[in-house]
Amino acid sequence: MPQAPPPPFSCRYSPQLPELLQALEATVALSTYQAGKLVLFSAKDKNSLIQLPRSFRKAMGVAEDLASDRLAIACQDQILVFRNSAELAEHYPKSPGKYDALYMPRAAYFTGPLDIHDVHFGSDGELYAVNTLFSCIIRVDDRSSFTPVWKPPFVDAVLGEDRCHLNGLAMEGGRPRYASAFNQGNTRQSWREDIANTGVILDIDANEVVAQGLAMPHSPQLIQGELYVLTSADGQLVHIDRSTGASRPVVDFGGFVRGMSQHGDYLFVGLSKLREKSKTFGAIAKKLPNNRSGVMVVHLPTMSKMGLIEYQSSVEEIYDVHILAGKRRPNILGPDDKMHRDGVTTPDSTFWRKPAPQ
Repeated sequence: MPQAPPPPFSCRYSPQLPELLQALEATVALSTYQAGKLVLFSAKDKNSLIQLPRSFRKAMGVAEDLASDRLAIACQDQILVFRNSAELAEHYPKSPGKYDALYMPRAAYFTGPLDIHDVHFGSDGELYAVNTLFSCIIRVDDRSSFTPVWKPPFVDAVLGEDRCHLNGLAMEGGRPRYASAFNQGNTRQSWREDIANTGVILDIDANEVVAQGLAMPHSPQLIQGELYVLTSADGQLVHIDRSTGASRPVVDFGGFVRGMSQHGDYLFVGLSKLREKSKTFGAIAKKLPNNRSGVMVVHLPTMSKMGLIEYQSSVEEIYDVHILAGKRRPNILGPDDKMHRDGVTTPDSTFWRKPAPQ
């Protein structure tokens, strides 16, 4: 008798992860454009995790502004901005007292289909993003679809040609500092020619390439002043020497990696399955034996893998991973969820609309 397929969003996880998230008082947020979801993983208790999937069209980069408790999600043709209200969470009509945070939609920037990848809030409160289609870093505002603030020195014009597949952005001091791209091309989609050997990290301040010869770099990040990047095509976490550009693998995941977030001594890294019919992914499949999707947890002091969340259904490709620190059990309502219309906030008060009397 054939085995029944697993239910939607089925996953398994290492037994120590619920207790770890409890101790960290944190939640793992992951975006999957393939499934069109933002998924929140929280500890239900010390023995079990619970996930909350919410629908967003082509969910990509996730950004958090700690100063204002805002969250931003890059979607298919817009960037959505949310604001947390612990008060609305406490009195959430469907489950009072269940959540300690509730992200409510507060703004939408209609950018058009720019293939936006990473997003970040700056220290100035502005929202920055990687505009992959136009090969530039942009500021997002309500004055135009986008405002370019930097492009790689080898790209001679801001055109919708995805010339080098600019994708990742690392911030320093609240400002864009490093970017990742698949090559140094200056013609339409030139990055497809040799994806496993031509990736670069760019220093935005110096306006120059700082490291090259990388295998599909994604998700650059500064951790305690040190620069790291995921090289997706060889499944590794790589350390980049900021002064010399020398690259050194520090963790081998054996699978396609993209999206990472650090919290304390731990790094949470996204894993994705390879697309079976993709020529791009087919060229690197032999180098990546662990064809799975989920989140791997790395202990940074020892650079050892210590836990895994692995999907068995629904989620095959993950773009971003973001840790919501101090949020033990958050909720988020998208603009298509009618429930958000009943929640009202002012600078001093919050209200849930009461049902009309029968």
